[in-house]
Amino acid sequence: MSTNAFLPGPARASRGLQSALAIAVLLALGACSATKPKPFYQAAEDQQQRAAAEAAASSATSSTATANTASTYIRLVDQMQRDGLWFASLAHIDALEQRWGVSPDSNRLRADALRQTDQPEPSRKMYGTLMGTPLEGAAYHGLGLLAGSQSDFPLAVRMLEQAQRRNPIDALLLSDMGYAQMRAGQLPAARIPLMQALQLQPDNQRIQVNVALYLQASGQTEQALALMDASNMPAATRTVITDAASRMTAVGVVPPVAAEQPVQVVAAEATTSGAAAPDAALSLKTAAWPRRVHVMVRPDPVVTNSVDSSSNNNPAVPILLPVGDKQ
Repeated sequence: MSTNAFLPGPARASRGLQSALAIAVLLALGACSATKPKPFYQAAEDQQQRAAAEAAASSATSSTATANTASTYIRLVDQMQRDGLWFASLAHIDALEQRWGVSPDSNRLRADALRQTDQPEPSRKMYGTLMGTPLEGAAYHGLGLLAGSQSDFPLAVRMLEQAQRRNPIDALLLSDMGYAQMRAGQLPAARIPLMQALQLQPDNQRIQVNVALYLQASGQTEQALALMDASNMPAATRTVITDAASRMTAVGVVPPVAAEQPVQVVAAEATTSGAAAPDAALSLKTAAWPRRVHVMVRPDPVVTNSVDSSSNNNPAVPILLPVGDKQ
């Protein structure tokens, strides 16, 4: 969040919030690889980490108290959510609405926070209030993520397609839609949105993970390895991708891809960043792209017998649809 977007007073609050939350974001990376978000505090965290998180939340309270306009407060709460403070954001949304009233923006923040804190039904109802507003696309996106978290991927695809019609250049949305299409047995349909997402945001690791999964599942192993090497994905992430692709292929969720003339996708250069966390695929930090990489992706054949991944016979595959979708 740019501090230039605020007046001098709120700017200081925003900078204070961002500085204090820098520690907390290391503890709560705002995304997960399963149907439910990870708890803010992990069982293995020691007292020092817990104290740091509490200090960050306290600083957030102090900073948002100085926000003197609804738009400034909304941006501060949005930043809290980007940093993974979903439970705290619910309290601040209450304060926001108490002072300035309910609005589509506050409803969107609340719907996202309810989804992230494992309250699907209240979240679904709150997304419903956004229909017919300028935030209708965000509502469909959230509903698609809810459906994906419950392994209803055909419904997730329908919701995300509605969102894409309203926000056609949202790279993370395109990546989510491509993943949902793969899980729904629609590999040919997944290629275009995934390639669009990769070219729109080539240094976003959530997108890189989904594209690597697509390449691996479609039998383009060399291209998948090239992408994982270029983005410096750790061994644990590569294992998640390989295992997920193997299970999807084993149950017929995705078909093999016939050898055809390759289509070139060029990933732009990005600055080097730290090593990614080795746990859940979508909680990884943005990867480094040390050089220009050419990813060769073959067009997919038409598939006539796709298998619905929501079948009870389909073993669980790590969910790559994001919960922390504000990155």
